[in-house]
Amino acid sequence: MVPDTHEQTLDNVNTASRPSDLKITDMRLVKAAVGGPILKLETNQGIHGLGEVRDGASKTFALMLKSRILGENPCDVDRVFRKIKQFGHHARQGGGVCGIEMALMDLAGKAYGVPCYQLAGGKFRDRVRCYSDTPTLRDATEMGAKLKERMDRGFTFLKMDVGIGLLRDIPDTTAAPDGHLRTHGMMHPFTGIRVTDKGIGLLCEYVETVRSVIGYEVPLALDHFGHIGVEDCIRIAKAMDKYCLAWLEDMIPWQFAEQYVRLSNSCDTPICTGEDIYCKEDFRPLYQPRGIAVAHPDIATSGGILETKKIGDEAEEHGISMALHMAGTPIAAMASVHCAAATQNFLVLENHSVDSPWWDDMVTGLPNPIIRDGYIDVPDTPGLGIELNDDVIKEHLHASETEYFAPTTDWDDERSHDRLWS
Repeated sequence: MVPDTHEQTLDNVNTASRPSDLKITDMRLVKAAVGGPILKLETNQGIHGLGEVRDGASKTFALMLKSRILGENPCDVDRVFRKIKQFGHHARQGGGVCGIEMALMDLAGKAYGVPCYQLAGGKFRDRVRCYSDTPTLRDATEMGAKLKERMDRGFTFLKMDVGIGLLRDIPDTTAAPDGHLRTHGMMHPFTGIRVTDKGIGLLCEYVETVRSVIGYEVPLALDHFGHIGVEDCIRIAKAMDKYCLAWLEDMIPWQFAEQYVRLSNSCDTPICTGEDIYCKEDFRPLYQPRGIAVAHPDIATSGGILETKKIGDEAEEHGISMALHMAGTPIAAMASVHCAAATQNFLVLENHSVDSPWWDDMVTGLPNPIIRDGYIDVPDTPGLGIELNDDVIKEHLHASETEYFAPTTDWDDERSHDRLWS
């Protein structure tokens, strides 16, 4: 039967490829037992975009932005990002903006039929090297064996935690005001915690034992040193130089750029920070005097795919490489993969969930396991290249969830005068 009207013809046509007419109609979130809240943007054309709010962040950081993006065309990624950028901040507070940016990129890629890395300028690599976050074991030989297991699974880059937690209850290894060794809410320069020569010696013995198990061919980075001042960070860094480490991470808060310059100039090991920095502007004080050798943004904190690509490009101009922090679901992982593929000076991508038996099953559209021989293949399918496996996520919902992607209509009409000038 021949349709009588143009409208009847369109009733039989998939119109999800009309990017100029695409509009955001809804935003919902749900949290699984790993990673941050999963964010979904719905549209008037029946396609949706996926993003992820930073692990540990409140859904409110995203929900407060819903009324500001309803009706917007998600293909205008940069314009919409600039509209909501002011509502993000460092660490977890940027999670809402970043999760929305990932979903915008996913939608734009789906609308135009291209992968996200293509929207970021194309790719420099077909696969992305990963390293696995590995929980600390107090026994260094056991720690070495655990890292050797990672190597046997194909990982060609390693990281472990080495800090004052390993010295707890060992006499004469730390000197600190009463109670400060267990303080987590005080910034490093203000705790008064010192590490003795004996303490530094024991930390060195720990790393040396691990190196004796894994060898020197594979890069090994160190993290989580504890809330100690830059003076003792320098002493530790100098002592660790002989172990040819990939980097020392987050030894002091990123805000103290001048202290990072002092630390970097004091040792021969690369210094790394950045997972809590929101947007490119606050990386610059670390770049310009070369206070770090490795920039380490988290795509769920730093502004999303395009902003993190800019962070990497600016690092490259200063002779600095970029690694990516990632402690989320496969959504944040694949957003990171697309950014890494599009960034020339990218080094390696973190993953916190290689020991989770169901992490890979949370999405479809990718090989399973997602990380194979220490790498993630860069997908060529539209957007992020993934869809949710609803059954798996429903089976592993966070304890706080009572409904799968519950309606968020209470946030549809929230309004304020957001302009930053008169």
